[in-house]
Amino acid sequence: MAEPYDVIVVGSGAGGGMSAYHLTRSGLKVLMLEAGRDYDPVAETPMYNIPAEAPLRGTSTPDKPFGFYDATVDGGWEVPNEPYTVAEGSEPFIWWRPRMLGGRTNHWGRISLRFGPLDFKPRSRDGLGHDWPITYDDLAPWYDRTEKLIGVTGAGPPRNLTNTPDSPPGCLLAAPPPRAFELFYARGFEAMGIPVVPMHGAVVTEPMEGRNTCVFATACGRGCAIGANFQSTTVLLPPAVATGNLTIVTNALVYQVDLDRAGKAKGVTYVDRVSGAHRSATARAVVLAAGSGETARILLNSKSPKFPDGLCNDHGMVGRYLMDSVGLNVTGQFPALEGLPPTNDDGMSVSHTYVPWWGYDRHAELGFPRGYHVEIGGGRGMPSMSTARLLPEDDVSVGEALRARLRQRYGSVISFNGRGEMIPNDDCYCELDPTVKDRWGIPVLRFHWKWGEAETRQAAHMAKTFLEVIDRLGGTPLGEVERDGRKAISKGGEMIHEVGTVRMGASEQDSVVNQFGQAWAVPNLFVTDGAVLVSSPDKNPTLSILALAWRSSDHLATVAKQGAI
Repeated sequence: MAEPYDVIVVGSGAGGGMSAYHLTRSGLKVLMLEAGRDYDPVAETPMYNIPAEAPLRGTSTPDKPFGFYDATVDGGWEVPNEPYTVAEGSEPFIWWRPRMLGGRTNHWGRISLRFGPLDFKPRSRDGLGHDWPITYDDLAPWYDRTEKLIGVTGAGPPRNLTNTPDSPPGCLLAAPPPRAFELFYARGFEAMGIPVVPMHGAVVTEPMEGRNTCVFATACGRGCAIGANFQSTTVLLPPAVATGNLTIVTNALVYQVDLDRAGKAKGVTYVDRVSGAHRSATARAVVLAAGSGETARILLNSKSPKFPDGLCNDHGMVGRYLMDSVGLNVTGQFPALEGLPPTNDDGMSVSHTYVPWWGYDRHAELGFPRGYHVEIGGGRGMPSMSTARLLPEDDVSVGEALRARLRQRYGSVISFNGRGEMIPNDDCYCELDPTVKDRWGIPVLRFHWKWGEAETRQAAHMAKTFLEVIDRLGGTPLGEVERDGRKAISKGGEMIHEVGTVRMGASEQDSVVNQFGQAWAVPNLFVTDGAVLVSSPDKNPTLSILALAWRSSDHLATVAKQGAI
């Protein structure tokens, strides 16, 4: 591509979208290469369709694992023509790839929790994992800016909870009020001395320039035609395009960073996923934001005489310390919620309240380090096929009796979903498969995965806690609940929070990039996605990826204007 670009940004999700947003507004010419197809949430989001209007009433299928109306159009855990492998002897690992403009920001849960001060220095606290080269105070101003830009709920008086930062006044929008089932479940946790607080969700709940207020209608995971929730495709890319400095090319699967004779990045090579043609583009700097796995794959495939084991991989750090969130769900049915008057509990789709981790000073007593938060689902939202779970397995009825029983129990089910911290370990990493290639002849990733004892004990504690809450509220668990943490814990990658692989650090001996996401080995190469994370706290990673990407992009824009790239 002949047009001179200042920066090539690979990927259009949280990291890529934020990078393009700031770089273009800083006056730099940016070429964005997205592996997936174009996507317009305004035209393509079926906001007000009910499940009955969808095939199979919108239930999950192999090609649409989150249901017919999920915003992901061409991606998933399996992508045609683009395989990956899992090493023999490894525990299960599944890899989600969105393959669409805007990436995962189109269908993510929009839970936007700040990492806390302890999350940046975990090794200093308990000797496990690794410390970040930055502190909470370094990232706090970028959290402030990000919350104001994307629109995050949760405003209220300071709560002063350990390692659960309060945002400064003016950063957060109003928190929607708790729904009936949220007031109900809170009684169980509060009786155990555990706080329940407003959720921070990337949804606009009060007037905000250029955005519409949420109408509390349909699931955010469908996308948002009115722009009330945060998606790269509605919040970051349109203003970047409006500068006249952004060119977007979709279906462009980047697989290599190209170097000049001096060893600096001069551009990238990609394959057109539609035509199969291989093309190259050049720029003064390259930003990789393709997702933790894909970014590692690009670097590992970028081999040259100077980097025979992959770009920036002289110390074997690319692909290492892959992490995901610990996940475990328990669902309960509660007679106290049966037979209530019909209400509209759709809300903002994101939980209105949640349970932050409460055991920071109790790890010796609990028997595992770190912790988890709890996300809650329930209420009288739009019915789906899962309504059948309201009936016990031995309760068989038909016709009016069946309908009456379903109406009686509808809205009486609550799910408790633990999302916990994983400590990085030497058994979790990705590498190039020595023999398997994708449709275009590009080597694919092979994953290695093993949960540590810290995570499996944490999962067991989740199950124990949720069962106690259900019992305190007079409920009954639905189905058999596995109490063995090693059996109950989620698969690697299942939470779609995979991070690490190209972590930041204080030296090139034990990291790939510096505190600004700038590669130690190639100074005009930057990484601005979840690959740079040093740890995987219990807080969902997207808000931190956005804040880190903005901070890194600001550094890149500064050095670019100084002529240092």
